[in-house]
Amino acid sequence: GLTNKSSVLEIASGSGGPALFMVKETGCHLTGLEYDKNGVDNSLKLAEANGLTGQTKFLHGDASEPLPFEDNSFDAVFTIDAINHLKNRDRVVKEFYRVLKPGGRLLYTDPIVVTGILTNEEIAIRSSIGYFLFAPLGENERLLERAGFTEIRSRDVTENMSKVSQKWFNAREKRKDELLTIEEENNYSGLQKFFKMVHTLSSEKRLSRIMFSARK
Repeated sequence: GLTNKSSVLEIASGSGGPALFMVKETGCHLTGLEYDKNGVDNSLKLAEANGLTGQTKFLHGDASEPLPFEDNSFDAVFTIDAINHLKNRDRVVKEFYRVLKPGGRLLYTDPIVVTGILTNEEIAIRSSIGYFLFAPLGENERLLERAGFTEIRSRDVTENMSKVSQKWFNAREKRKDELLTIEEENNYSGLQKFFKMVHTLSSEKRLSRIMFSARK
């Protein structure tokens, strides 16, 4: 439902690719908030290269902290596979609610919803590349409702994560010799273990990727 009159906030906008795709497809005005300064820099370069600087803003910031926006600022807020890296999810969800306009929509994916039995080793490998929050099934809905959201819906989109992680693993394995010229052996093997674990846990549906949508 986005149009050229819509204002959108992407949390954890990365290097800008999906954000700019959304702007091209819908004509919306988009603000991206990203913790990695390199990602912000790349997003700004991509926006300029695509002639979209007038419709986009990319800011450096931590979405675990209070968002640097006024109340009722955006028609939509979305974040893809990143909410699991943000501390204090209850506060984060309340901030999403605060910055949305009345009737505004929220959409996000949580790629590590616990839907099966996990060992301590599996959890350690799955969270080896940074800070992670593992949420039990039903917790996201509870927090969304407590923040004030309505029309809360969820959809299982685990299959895509299972496929993509296997492709990552295979592509890196195929290019191992080249990668080892720029990665240390420990880093290469660590990432391979990570991608293999992502595939295993998602294909067995012990960790699931769930998409949530809600309305203010």
